[in-house]
Amino acid sequence: MTERHRLWRAIDIATAALAEAGIDSARTDAELLAAHLVGSERGRLALVEVLDADFFRRYDEAIAARSQRIPLQYITGTVAFGPLQLHVGPGVFIPRPETEALLDWAQALRLPSRPVIVDLCTGSGALAIALARHWPQARVIAVDDDPAALRYARRNAESTSVELAQADVTTPGLLPQLVCAVDLVVANPPYIPAGAELEPEVARHDPDHALFGGPDGMAVIGPIVECAGSWLRPGGLLAIEHDDTTSPETVERVRETGLFTEVTARRDLAGRPRFVTARRVDREASA
Repeated sequence: MTERHRLWRAIDIATAALAEAGIDSARTDAELLAAHLVGSERGRLALVEVLDADFFRRYDEAIAARSQRIPLQYITGTVAFGPLQLHVGPGVFIPRPETEALLDWAQALRLPSRPVIVDLCTGSGALAIALARHWPQARVIAVDDDPAALRYARRNAESTSVELAQADVTTPGLLPQLVCAVDLVVANPPYIPAGAELEPEVARHDPDHALFGGPDGMAVIGPIVECAGSWLRPGGLLAIEHDDTTSPETVERVRETGLFTEVTARRDLAGRPRFVTARRVDREASA
């Protein structure tokens, strides 16, 4: 049996094992883990002819870990987010495809030539780094209160101009130097209502601190709206992600400040309510 045949037989066996463990994406995950260990792209596995001597041992270990519902991204150590490959692992929230809808919205904006952008609850730095790449002349500030998350963000932000700040976004009067100085605030905060039923990969491995936003999921969203209302210049923009059950509450929370116009509920790539955007009104006009 050739190495190529052995590889595909191993992938078939791994697919069955992952399916038995209740993983819906069993075939995809089996192939992605094989590609990771080969050092190739998934689409090029068919071209593999030579494998390392210990490939099958390492592959068996990876499949065993995934069968225990350890996230695929923690096993490979990376996750794709928009144009980025980010380092992730235990202790940091794994960026989700849902947030790419917010990223797409932000990248389509017309901002000043040297915008100031703040990414709150940055986690691995996904939004901040993607936006810094899109606007190379921007000042991008990424904020999180979790040292573990910031360690990943710092690693991911190497060779970029992203500034990292350790701070709790629920602190009143946070970062007063940013008042009336920011063009765009984005945030993917903890927003899952307490007690929600989650997949094992999420419940057992994503940090609770990055997931849950109090009984109704809104505990951090309110303070973020307050920060944005203080920091944004007139005409500055806000985008904040929320649970797919709390779009009306998020819209109302933004509107009730009286500081924003063009408050808009938006959907993710799967069509679910996912984030709200708004524009800061002119302070003099609103006074």
